[in-house]
Amino acid sequence: MLELEIESIRVRQETQQRAVVLKVKDSDLYLPIFIGQFEVEAIRFKLMNVEVERPMTHDLLGSVIDDLGGTIHSIIVSELKNDTFFAKIVIDTNGTLIEIDARPSDALALAVRSEAPIYAEDDVVEKAGVSLDFERENSSDEGGEEGQINEEELENLSAFTDFIDSLDLEDIGNQG
Repeated sequence: MLELEIESIRVRQETQQRAVVLKVKDSDLYLPIFIGQFEVEAIRFKLMNVEVERPMTHDLLGSVIDDLGGTIHSIIVSELKNDTFFAKIVIDTNGTLIEIDARPSDALALAVRSEAPIYAEDDVVEKAGVSLDFERENSSDEGGEEGQINEEELENLSAFTDFIDSLDLEDIGNQG
């Protein structure tokens, strides 16, 4: 199993389709996962420390888990089947680990709230991981500069090629 961290949230300009890009720690591999608008906002709000007046759905679920004596142990991107990612929320209840099936977007929203580590099964990264060389001379809130992708890497992007080609890297962090 490989540990991941949220690298960025990207938006396709033409369709407004969103992806969270996870980076494999200590590697140049990335795992882009398409997610919905509301889940993007839930993740982005927490990453940017945006305070909301009332709890969001993921805040509520985290509170329920805590109030019932559990803690979010970790998140696992567990499977990729027919271009659909699957995830598990691993909850620790008095030393017993319970795995709950979840959409990756919901699991990631919980991970950022609980500061739980994010993992992916090796075979998921083998199937969907991409190697991108992001050259970041400026690490501003704008997200840095656009990197270059060689032809071989572009071919390896498979289902994500069109999406990544259409990303507006200048707009990272300015969605919404």
